Amino acid sequence: MNNVVLIGYRGTGKSAVGKILASRLDRMLFSTDAEIETVAGKTIPEIVEQQGWESFRDVESQICQQLAGRQGLVVDTGGGIILRPQNVAVLKQLGTVFWLTASVETIAKRIGGDIQRPSLTGVKSFIDEIQDVLRERLPKYQTAADHVIETEGKSLRQVADEFRHDCRLSGRPSQP
Repeated sequence: MNNVVLIGYRGTGKSAVGKILASRLDRMLFSTDAEIETVAGKTIPEIVEQQGWESFRDVESQICQQLAGRQGLVVDTGGGIILRPQNVAVLKQLGTVFWLTASVETIAKRIGGDIQRPSLTGVKSFIDEIQDVLRERLPKYQTAADHVIETEGKSLRQVADEFRHDCRLSGRPSQP
């Protein structure tokens, strides 16, 4: 049985949907961001402030490499894991990659008050940063994804229900 790998920008629902899927599929939830914080002994904002984004990305790549060959997982990744091609290669070998998407406005509403998400650029307005980073990452998400799931205007359960349509998760072909 393939692992389920969730990719997408911050605030698209990866962590919350991952919890529901792990429960429904009786699999372990593995959060790359949580594992980074455990390994580093610091929060993501602390890592970025003290060591910079490149250092964070190095630890993220190490965590990603450690996932190779593991089974029975729902993997909730950080939004930038797709920035390094070696990470994408591991994720695609690991299982079926689902890209969760939402509009800039919805993402901004979902993450606006979250202080655990440091600025990715440090210089742009909140909305401009989301738009610019999404524009830059769009081709990388497209390349990495096996399936795209739109989370806009849906409850977490509705989003999780969409995974039933993938025959690799249900064990039988999906119906047209």
